[in-house]
Amino acid sequence: MTRNTFFKRTLCAAAAMIAVSSTTPGLAATEAERPSTRVRAEIPAEYRWDFSAIYPDWAAWEADMQRIDAVVAAFVKLKGTLKDGPEALLKAYQASDEIGKLQARLYRYPQLQRDVDGNDQAVAGRFQRVSALFAKFAAATSWFEPELLAVPEADVKAWIARTPALAPYAFGINDSFRKQRHVLDADGERLLSLARPVGRASVSAYEELSTTDIKFPTITTSDGRSVTLTPGNYSALLENSPNQADRAKAAAAHVGTYGAQANTYAAIYAGILQRDWFNAQARKFTTTLDAALNDNDVPRSVVETLIETTRAGTAPLQRYAKLRKKLMGLADYHLYDGFRPLFASTQKYSYARASALALEAVAPLGDDYVQRYKKFVGGGRIDVYENEGKKSGAYSAGVYGVGPYQLLNHNDTLASAFTLAHEGGHAMHTVLSYENQPFSTARYTIFVAEVASTTNERFLLETLLKKTSDPKERFLLLQHAVDSIVGTFYSQVLFADYELQAHKLVEQGQPVTPDVLNKLYAGLLKTYYGDALTIDDFYKWTWARIPHFYGSPYYVYQYATCFASSAQLFKQMTTGSEASKKAATERYLTLLKSGGNDHPMAQLQRAGVDLTQRATVQAVVDQLDALVSQMEIEAAKIPR
Repeated sequence: MTRNTFFKRTLCAAAAMIAVSSTTPGLAATEAERPSTRVRAEIPAEYRWDFSAIYPDWAAWEADMQRIDAVVAAFVKLKGTLKDGPEALLKAYQASDEIGKLQARLYRYPQLQRDVDGNDQAVAGRFQRVSALFAKFAAATSWFEPELLAVPEADVKAWIARTPALAPYAFGINDSFRKQRHVLDADGERLLSLARPVGRASVSAYEELSTTDIKFPTITTSDGRSVTLTPGNYSALLENSPNQADRAKAAAAHVGTYGAQANTYAAIYAGILQRDWFNAQARKFTTTLDAALNDNDVPRSVVETLIETTRAGTAPLQRYAKLRKKLMGLADYHLYDGFRPLFASTQKYSYARASALALEAVAPLGDDYVQRYKKFVGGGRIDVYENEGKKSGAYSAGVYGVGPYQLLNHNDTLASAFTLAHEGGHAMHTVLSYENQPFSTARYTIFVAEVASTTNERFLLETLLKKTSDPKERFLLLQHAVDSIVGTFYSQVLFADYELQAHKLVEQGQPVTPDVLNKLYAGLLKTYYGDALTIDDFYKWTWARIPHFYGSPYYVYQYATCFASSAQLFKQMTTGSEASKKAATERYLTLLKSGGNDHPMAQLQRAGVDLTQRATVQAVVDQLDALVSQMEIEAAKIPR
């Protein structure tokens, strides 16, 4: 891994996205353990992060902030030496590792503290300092990869073969040479570098238009309430309003806000599409998709197979929409009706209960996994409850040599129990990667990151289903699983389908106008949902409100491929003979231990997943079909 690669990954992966035994602090608490206070200092320490494993105090952090200048300066002095032989190359890589480990600690220490108390301006200031410092270091160390690639590849491979100490760096070195065919000469690379701020301008324009400048409308609901349709209020209204007319009014007004600026959004998006096509052509790629997939060496057929198989497998998605329509008693079912809960649950999942369930659920992964899970949750690594100034949502973020830190905002709901299991999957992936990989290959890719998290969710679902015979509770559990598939798989494939077709427009010299984009997106809604729901005309503007289309093109397909991989792996670990299940589990654990030591496709293939095959994607379609069938059975048992 090069210096710039580490720098980029460190800054971009702050949020990726548990189980405890009865002897772990907090697990002996009662079901009513959730603190009533939102004052952080008043929340018991066992539910708050302990940062001392990273640095004992700010003085130690400050000392390393001073020390890193000297460490980077020593690395820069190695410029011009890589051609001198394996010892010189090894020295440079080891120095690079030292910088990387130091950067991780310097970055994570203020970042984590900022995320649990955004009101602390001193912490915010320190975080800004470290971010600015890293930008300077990225420039100072940018010489490394060009100089490495200037050495004949055959010479470098010979050095690796006769120098065992270079083995941890072999994958990164070989991958740099693999990518070399798309690297320009020094002048060309300089021009592309100078063009990056221009390419970023469209993204910045979208962010300003959709956040700073946007004015969300206010509507009056049927009960006389006035609601300003910010994203949070809009989501809450769709979920909580029992009145379909109110949901319709809110959806038309909220999505219509983006539609009112459709010409501007289309112009911005056209600029992003043109930027991607320019970069792809400059680097001699056939398509923008090929350029986007090159970093992880993913073949184009993976995305194409994903889209084709999902398009052919929309029947279960449409069955689910029709089931919801029936249970809601609606004459017409619309997209805005898809967020309304069908039944209410009386179950509470305190942190103690949810933690115990998550631990029980992963027992099939073996005692070694379970014991490491217990160790992780016993050491101040999970920040459990909401407090004033704390970042919303949940994530798991690691520090090599220390381990993962997990942020939650647990609220005792079923969703929060699944979130705990999900983030626990990420955390254990990090634990096993760090334990089994050197720093240079410890970081796993986004392409495999969601495999571990969604697998843990599936284990929890099966555990919960075994514990209840109540049809309503079983229905709600199944609905959670189905909604996860709809949101994480089907919706993301639809988005990927749209992105692929939109990029093809510029590749083929076709115009990119609001009408063209509206027709494209509305057509996809019809393709995926068929006659299972009424597609309102205003949803054609949805393309204008999806941030990933603008900020990270060709990213969303990875959510779907991870979900497909997880479904296949779970099936292999839980069906068939005992010997085959044991072998599949060992392959899965090996995947978690492999970090980033190979391209993700190769890692998944060794685990038993081939994403180039339709059967892998079809497994998700079949899973949804089975879950909807179970929901239909349970729904028939529920008194109405």
